[in-house]
Amino acid sequence: MRSSLTKSNLKRDRKLKRNTDKKMEKYTGIDLSISLDQNVKNIKEVFGGTVHLINKRFKLNSDPEKEVAIFYFDDLVNKDYLHHFIIKPLLEKEIENPDELVEEIVEEILVGGEIKQSNQLRDVIDGLLAGDSVILIEGVPNAIIMGTRGWQTRGISEPRTEQVVRGPKEALSDTYLFSLGLIRRRLHDPDMRTVTKTIGRRSKTVVGMLYIHDIADPRIVKEVEKRLDQIDIDAILESNYIQELIQDHPISPFPQVQNTERPDSVCAHLLEGKVAILVDGTPFALICPAVFSQFYNSPEDYYQETIIATFTRMVRLLGLVFALTLPAIYVALLSFHNEMIPFKLAINIAGWRATVPFAPVVEAFLMELTVEVLREASLRLPGPIGPTIGIVGALVIGDAAVSAGLVSPAMVIVVGLTTISSYANPNYNAATAIRLLRFPLIFLGGSFGLFGIVFGILLILIHLTNLRSFGVPYLSPIVPTKPSDWKDTVIRSPWRWMQKRPFTFHTYNIRRQKGGNQ
Repeated sequence: MRSSLTKSNLKRDRKLKRNTDKKMEKYTGIDLSISLDQNVKNIKEVFGGTVHLINKRFKLNSDPEKEVAIFYFDDLVNKDYLHHFIIKPLLEKEIENPDELVEEIVEEILVGGEIKQSNQLRDVIDGLLAGDSVILIEGVPNAIIMGTRGWQTRGISEPRTEQVVRGPKEALSDTYLFSLGLIRRRLHDPDMRTVTKTIGRRSKTVVGMLYIHDIADPRIVKEVEKRLDQIDIDAILESNYIQELIQDHPISPFPQVQNTERPDSVCAHLLEGKVAILVDGTPFALICPAVFSQFYNSPEDYYQETIIATFTRMVRLLGLVFALTLPAIYVALLSFHNEMIPFKLAINIAGWRATVPFAPVVEAFLMELTVEVLREASLRLPGPIGPTIGIVGALVIGDAAVSAGLVSPAMVIVVGLTTISSYANPNYNAATAIRLLRFPLIFLGGSFGLFGIVFGILLILIHLTNLRSFGVPYLSPIVPTKPSDWKDTVIRSPWRWMQKRPFTFHTYNIRRQKGGNQ
């Protein structure tokens, strides 16, 4: 029964895909007519008479027999630019050679960087949807498509998820070109290549792939481009669509593609031979490939002294250990290894747990789930209220639970320390993976004690060892061992010691600064 339903679903999906493809290809190959009325009619039929599609028709001043029609979406174009540099010149300037009307309009009258001609209806449709303006002329079977994009965008703001005390305060923009400009302003390198693609049959989202030609490994660049070309989906609304579709192991809790909203971070990764992906409509860029250690590095590590940066990284790793294992170890000690707890502390814990009706594993699960609910609620509440509700809610609920005898004070301390430790991770996705793995470790600790925790950690390490990100081992440079790359993992060596780029990403140009060997 299940197999027949699966086959039925597959047939239905294939049928829907065929119908969608036919609908999207309906206008491909259709030439424009020399009749202006016919072209206007075809364009209006395509968009179903939407009121936001503006059609302005007028006659040329120098040739009253030539009627012109301009199409544009009023919510996608820069109207001032359109009126002053397209419509007004067409109405006022004289046409000296009517036989070369289109050429003279393009070369002498219109002022703009993006101007192209096409005789295909599909190009006209795509241009209008992208925010371009289309000029049609009576008796001319070609359309003039001019770049007039000017929709409203969010201004440049500070990063929300990667805040630093010292360092640049600019975040990437939701607009692809703005984000690209922020990167180019920091990286004046003519070898930086940009490959622009349009992904999404319906959304037609602009996706840009960035890399430095003489640094990045061509095999990684080709693999990233290949995976982008293989994406066939209706719409790309955020960069996570791309991230899920191109990463090697989609069901792993550990992210194999890093996301960042900082232009300086994107530049730093490009200089290490990685590939960056910008997606129009989101301020989060993707970095490929990604290894485990880079998720615990912050851009601020490179903007402060070496000793401070190294100490901060070790604190983050300690937070990783606490966030992953602390509740599980507490449950295991209470359930199976009471002899390992100091005598006086064991007496106090026993007194605290005298009125608790739940087993330690159940108590830990309830408290951790409560914290996760509070964390999620604080994210969804308005900005000024969210953090306050999260902190106050945790304090009030924890105190009430202890007063009611539902949990012990020791469990509240353990869960609180675990929650704080999880915030030490500078990458949200990596921190979420640790939060998720905490629950099976609690179960193993409550069922098999410390042996269960060790078994669970071994399974996690085996999984991490088998992970690859675009062919690069996830635990590099620890496994496989590359001692030369350890200068920027747990510790952050002085810049004068990091004369070469990481060997992990097989960069072509190894030398980073004077003194390294080519």
